[in-house]
Amino acid sequence: MIRLARFAAAGLLAGLALLLGATPALAHAEFESSDPADGATLDTGPQKVTLTFSDTMQQGFNTITVVGPDGKDYISGEVQAQGDSVSATVGPLGPVGRYEIGYRVLSDDGHPVSGKVGFTLTTAGTGTGSSAAPVPSADAAPSAAPAAQATQAQESGGMPIWPWIVGAVVLVGAGVAVAMRLGRS
Repeated sequence: MIRLARFAAAGLLAGLALLLGATPALAHAEFESSDPADGATLDTGPQKVTLTFSDTMQQGFNTITVVGPDGKDYISGEVQAQGDSVSATVGPLGPVGRYEIGYRVLSDDGHPVSGKVGFTLTTAGTGTGSSAAPVPSADAAPSAAPAAQATQAQESGGMPIWPWIVGAVVLVGAGVAVAMRLGRS
């Protein structure tokens, strides 16, 4: 009976140590809003599209397209990331109809986020666009080498996960060792 009580106490202490060392989960970035807003109806095309997310975005690994009803892309500048937003300059739009803003962006934690939002143009513009390049899906391999991404994620202040894994293994191992030692006496 005493042996069982000691084993239970050791298990309780190990569990308490794990709970006290727990921190909030690091969630992945999620799309929050766009400018122009999803579903908006516009008389004139926007000069820029901006997408806002729930986390800081990395610079250099992002893709945005604005594809019109004619299947052409109307992005005219480089994609820029600043804080939790990613934006790109849009050239003059073309025909009346629905335009889809496709995106694949990389958050500060290295997690890709992709999706589409859209708006409708009610007055034709003078733009001709260019051949639309498909936006890669979130499962697609990133264009940069994995080592370069890992280095950039660490330089951007993201916390690596390996210290938490090592800490959990050490705590569980210590709990088992204490339980076994108390069980022998």
